[in-house]
Amino acid sequence: MTTRTARTSWTGTLTEGHGQIEMSSSKIGTFDVSFPKRTADDAGGFTSPEELIAAAHSSCFAMQLSAVIAAAGGTPISLEVSADVTLRPDPAGGFQITGIALKVRGEVEGLDAAGFAEAAETAKATCPVSKALTGTTITLDAALA
Repeated sequence: MTTRTARTSWTGTLTEGHGQIEMSSSKIGTFDVSFPKRTADDAGGFTSPEELIAAAHSSCFAMQLSAVIAAAGGTPISLEVSADVTLRPDPAGGFQITGIALKVRGEVEGLDAAGFAEAAETAKATCPVSKALTGTTITLDAALA
C-alpha cells in the first residue's frame, strides 16, 4: 500500500555524538537526536526513537479505535490518546524498550463504558503499530471522558 521514509544522519560517538532525523516522506521537518538527551529527564528540544514510537503508536491506536467504535455501532466524538514508551538498561547489555502504556479518554455516542473498553482492547490488538511491537508489553487504560 504505502511506504514512508525517514532518514538519520549521525556524527560522532554514542555519548558525544548527535544526529538529525529527517521526515523524508512528509517533509515536515528535521529533528535533533542525541544519546545523552535520549536518556535524560529533560529532552531539551531533542527527540528520540522512543518519542517517535510513542507518536506512531498513539496516532495509529486513535485511528484504529475510531474504526472499531464505528464498527460496533458507536460514533467517536473525540479521543485523547497518549503513549508512554519506557527505555531501561537491558540486563544482557545496552538498553531495551520495556513497555508501552497507552491511555485513552474518549467521548463516544452509542457505546457504554464496557463497550468502549472492549473497543479499546480490540484496537490495541489490531492497530498495525501494536502488531509491529508484539515483543513489548503494551498496557491500556481506557475510559469514557
